[in-house]
Amino acid sequence: DHPVQGGLGQALFEIVQRHPQATAVVCDGQALDYATLWQRAQALASRLRAHGVGPESPVGLCLERSPELVVGMVGIVLAGATYVPLETHYPLQRLQFLLRDSAVRLVVAHAPTRELLAQAEPALPLLMLDAPSPVPVPVAAPVPVHPGQLAYVIYTSGSTGTPKGVGVSHANVLRLLHATRADFGFGPHDVWSCFHSIAFDFSVWELWGALLHGARVVVVPHWAARSPQALWQLMREQRVSVLSQTPSAFYQLMREPGFVDEAFAHGLRWVVFGGEALDSRRLLPWWQRPEADRPAFVNMYGITETTVHVTFERIDAPEPAWRSVGRPIDDLRVFVLDAHGQPQPVGVPGELYVGGAGLARGYLRRPGLTAERFVPDPFGTRPGQRLYRSGDRGRWRPDGRIEFLGRADDQVKVRGFRIEPGEVEAALRLCEGVTDAHVDVFRPAADDEPMLVAYVVTGHLDAAALREHLLRSLPSHMVPQRWVALPALPLNQNGKLDRRALPSP
Repeated sequence: DHPVQGGLGQALFEIVQRHPQATAVVCDGQALDYATLWQRAQALASRLRAHGVGPESPVGLCLERSPELVVGMVGIVLAGATYVPLETHYPLQRLQFLLRDSAVRLVVAHAPTRELLAQAEPALPLLMLDAPSPVPVPVAAPVPVHPGQLAYVIYTSGSTGTPKGVGVSHANVLRLLHATRADFGFGPHDVWSCFHSIAFDFSVWELWGALLHGARVVVVPHWAARSPQALWQLMREQRVSVLSQTPSAFYQLMREPGFVDEAFAHGLRWVVFGGEALDSRRLLPWWQRPEADRPAFVNMYGITETTVHVTFERIDAPEPAWRSVGRPIDDLRVFVLDAHGQPQPVGVPGELYVGGAGLARGYLRRPGLTAERFVPDPFGTRPGQRLYRSGDRGRWRPDGRIEFLGRADDQVKVRGFRIEPGEVEAALRLCEGVTDAHVDVFRPAADDEPMLVAYVVTGHLDAAALREHLLRSLPSHMVPQRWVALPALPLNQNGKLDRRALPSP
């Protein structure tokens, strides 16, 4: 049974009543306490309802990283609507696709994003959030929301060349925080960073995780998120205690002078990894410090379709021979199945399937794809139970933990972002002079960060022009960093791409 009756708004209202004067959000010198956040979000919810927004109405959220971003997110949820995050740094074509595919009726925006949205969809109504409501709104209980209603739709890369929207409910998010409570013991004393884009589901954990524990969330400005030096300075100033990072970003942060030696003294208590495979050997400098003088490290394998996190692994020492992602969190079940849907024995690889309370409703208006990935649970005990086919490979260890073995299909992860090479390849084939393309992951050396490489069949390779073309339709993390021109893609005897014959970039 669900631990909280009602939606995210009801859970947040209970926090507001207990800690009205506590600081809720900090960003770039601005701060909001819980009462002010609530009042401004309620005012926005009233305006949204006046515009005809109701249960599960998709509402775009297009705001720069600021306290207003959190006001907008909470306000949309309080209206009973569904927020659709629109990353302000996405290219125009991608924003246009997201706006049309999600069928948003209006967008919550502010002055810095007005022009961007006018270019993307001139006729779309905007609800501007620049000034607080002129009439003070008393702190009042939220309008009831059913836990099964969609709270947000986040788009992930699609293998067919177009992104797909994942619809996640209030109950999905609330049970995530309830199921991980015993593992972490978060509370009002914590200071969380919100490092990630609101279009990446790690932000759900960072923002709602902080707010629903009564903690303070430090929204990292875009410029600081791109600079490990600036991030480390911000962490010191704000005494961040909960840091969520992809391993790639954290390895960069570790290179900052003083970070390993001083982070714990400056308040860092938890580092939560997710988004891509972790190499625990690269954390070795931390284990050279006394246990009482370093933060706790947690590795969490996760999927947007199963609400951010699936497993929990407390890392106490580097283990070079395998990549454990731990055990399933309390209200999820994980199966390792073969091609016939049968459970694999301990130690034998198979595809990871996830069941339980975290499963999203499915893909927005894509019933065929939803049925393909969210399948009936043959091991379930109740009618209607489903499993999500992750497309990831793994195996059980004898101690009940799961070892992650990479993708079963062509999907890759770079810097925590899920990327379908097919989507990048489809965009490349639209480039002038390109007759074929293959996109793969390249890792120059074992310890280097993975990067995308494009093998392009073209008479003349102009990497700068191709990059510029891709940036019109793809976010920057999906644009290859290495380019190779080929007269043709190499094929094997079966007429399939021969990856082993591709030259190193």
